[in-house]
Amino acid sequence: MKIQKMVLKLSLLLSFILTTELATAQLGGFLNKVGKVATSKGTQALGLDKLLKEPEAISTNFEDVDRKGEQMPSFQQDANYKPLQELPRNAKDGYILQAGHFEMTNKSYCLKAGTHAPSSGDGYMYAPTLGKKKEVVTAILKSAEQHPEVKQSDIQMLLWTIIAKTKFIDYAGSVKETALTLLTPKQLLQLEGGALGILPFDAMAAAKEQLPASLRAVFEAENNIRSLVSSGNYSYEEFEQYAILAGMAMPRTDTPSGIWTLHPDGYYIRYFPSGYSITRIQIYVPEELIKPGKKLIYDATDDISCPANNGSQRLAQTNEPIQNHE
Repeated sequence: MKIQKMVLKLSLLLSFILTTELATAQLGGFLNKVGKVATSKGTQALGLDKLLKEPEAISTNFEDVDRKGEQMPSFQQDANYKPLQELPRNAKDGYILQAGHFEMTNKSYCLKAGTHAPSSGDGYMYAPTLGKKKEVVTAILKSAEQHPEVKQSDIQMLLWTIIAKTKFIDYAGSVKETALTLLTPKQLLQLEGGALGILPFDAMAAAKEQLPASLRAVFEAENNIRSLVSSGNYSYEEFEQYAILAGMAMPRTDTPSGIWTLHPDGYYIRYFPSGYSITRIQIYVPEELIKPGKKLIYDATDDISCPANNGSQRLAQTNEPIQNHE
């Protein structure tokens, strides 16, 4: 059995290497061909209808929030909160919860390019991680804990490229190194499924004509990110320029900052983002949830802090505390 598993792993790795080398050699000619087709035959020949219907890498939005049992910010307002990170860990799968009130300021990541950064009035609620690249994104967040040498900014750039549906064969520079560090060969292969090449100007113009105004900024930001990472010559600030829109989205008055979500596992959780890279979370665990011999686990890597306003960024949460944050 061990030999069979080893053979399988080697086969996957060899397949990945051969596929990458072949596709890289053909990439330049392919993109030139796409550009000519866009000019001469229009959107139908490019298959833009199919392209525009391609599922999002991460599709979670506010419609995925279960608002049953939600509580307003005044709920549990007199409670004293203990550090969540001082609870025992359940191996690599988060924290073993106890009854009471807990909080932690942790690393978080933007999972929606072409949107506004969180504002102080935004209400964020829990939703599960959904979408075609859910497994890869979760794997990155878990793997990052085992690689403290990888900077948060490098992980954020990698996540933006995945959200932008970038083909791994187009990766170059530090983002490619980050992917190779945090993902297995099998997970790297998963990046190819549903991924897009860099769309030339004519194709972009044709696609944007078919999109509602609210989605054009996202579509264009994702194409810019694909182009940027393929160049191999970029900075975090350049990624951020495409991913983060200037200004703030208008908060929704029915979903105030500090609103509580009743988590499917029975505890309450709420989020206070500081930009997109830092989030303070608070958890309230009722005593009746704690059963003898049964663990109640909080694993943030499957959590999305989802804004009520779709013009703001949804935030991936992590189990990694940020020390000494005011």
